[in-house]
Amino acid sequence: MDFDKIDKRIRDRRKEWMFPLGILFIVMATIILVRNLILITTEFGFEFFIDNFFSSEITNEKFALVMYAIGSTLVYFGRKKRLEEYTG
Repeated sequence: MDFDKIDKRIRDRRKEWMFPLGILFIVMATIILVRNLILITTEFGFEFFIDNFFSSEITNEKFALVMYAIGSTLVYFGRKKRLEEYTG
């Protein structure tokens, strides 16, 4: 049995997962920010929404910024891996 051929076949069928997961992180962060913008501005005003970015507490807005950072990193490395697969 030729295990090198079997291993190569398994690796060729494996999908790259970082790029779609990064897009999912970015979409979810956008949904969080838009939802908070709509709910908070109708109740407390736009200034309260902006203050949540600069307060010392952990808020959904800060969590969304971290999600953007993680999503961007995943998209970068996923795209880099895709380009490596096509060129080499």
